[in-house]
Amino acid sequence: MLPGVGVFGTGEIANVLIPLLREKGFDVRAVWGRTIKEAKETATVQNVPFHTNVIDEMLLHKDVDLVFIVCQPFLHAEISVKALGIGKHVVCDKPAGLHQVDALKMVRASQYYPSLISLINHPLRFLPAFTHMRRCLQEELIGPIADVLLVDVRVQMGTLFPEKFNWMCDAAMGGGALNLVGSVVDLVSFLLQQQAIRVHGVLKSYTKTTASINGIRQITAPDFCNFQMELASGTLVTVALHSHTVPAKAFSQEVLVYGSKGHLVVRGGDLFVLKHDNDGLQKEEALYVDVQDLHFSTTNSLLPRPYIKGLCKMVGALKEAFGSKEASWVKAPVSTAATFEDGLYVQAVIESIRKSNETRQWQRVQITTDTPLNHEQLLRYARLSTM
Repeated sequence: MLPGVGVFGTGEIANVLIPLLREKGFDVRAVWGRTIKEAKETATVQNVPFHTNVIDEMLLHKDVDLVFIVCQPFLHAEISVKALGIGKHVVCDKPAGLHQVDALKMVRASQYYPSLISLINHPLRFLPAFTHMRRCLQEELIGPIADVLLVDVRVQMGTLFPEKFNWMCDAAMGGGALNLVGSVVDLVSFLLQQQAIRVHGVLKSYTKTTASINGIRQITAPDFCNFQMELASGTLVTVALHSHTVPAKAFSQEVLVYGSKGHLVVRGGDLFVLKHDNDGLQKEEALYVDVQDLHFSTTNSLLPRPYIKGLCKMVGALKEAFGSKEASWVKAPVSTAATFEDGLYVQAVIESIRKSNETRQWQRVQITTDTPLNHEQLLRYARLSTM
């Protein structure tokens, strides 16, 4: 028997996730929304028996044993740590909080409760084209992984911002292009099994207002992101994320990996290879063509088809992980999923990109291992203990 699921989040992403969970056999028992109105609307549309806007009510629900966190990023760490602390399995959407401190709290909670599932939703890891690409790299189809020269990632999408002002419009709340950069950073480490040591990035907020967002509050979240990463082996990674060059709801993604014997490229959901030979370059050959139909479509540019297909595969892997026993799970089906440690690394890279944008210089990626101490709070506790 699969565990009962509680979904933290409403709107279009919940309307995609809940039917997907049900298709795989999961029973969605509860939904949480920022307001009781939002929670009720989603619960009514998706026929979920329980809804609330109180985090603890959701976590303490007796029928909820697995939580999906797809709400505002500033709540990710709080909900994840609480859920693990009371024995719930957790799948948290990207990013892992707003800062490394948030991600570190999540990492420590997952380490303290190793018998519980604790994953970050980076769905591109489960997209068949990228699983095939990873295997080709491991089999050295284009040469040894250590000899990979360049990874070039280009993402073009429609507008990032909703009709009404919300957290996606605010840089301080985790909105904008950086919310998607995390998946690209994680994908590179997944494919090459290497982490970045230095980064250099440029962030721009070209869209300050829209037809419906033009009052006192302006959009501060970046809608343009261009950055480079240097990996431990010396491999250079270039990433360009644009939201102005395609129609409003369009999406295109291309990931090229250049090796010593040729290159691999994923366009959309298809994988191609081009290998060098003695006579020169050959034509690209298709290694994998995605013909799977997508049952759950959306017009939201933040939920493009490759991401939804990857999410569908990840939910299927979760089903296999739990198997027939609710009280236990096996690691093998979700062994390639992103962990909270991966989320901490991604957060470190994102913070370095922000710093590079401010200083206009290359920045070293530093993963924090200590939570900053709140000295004022410690002094207050010390005074209370002496009274």
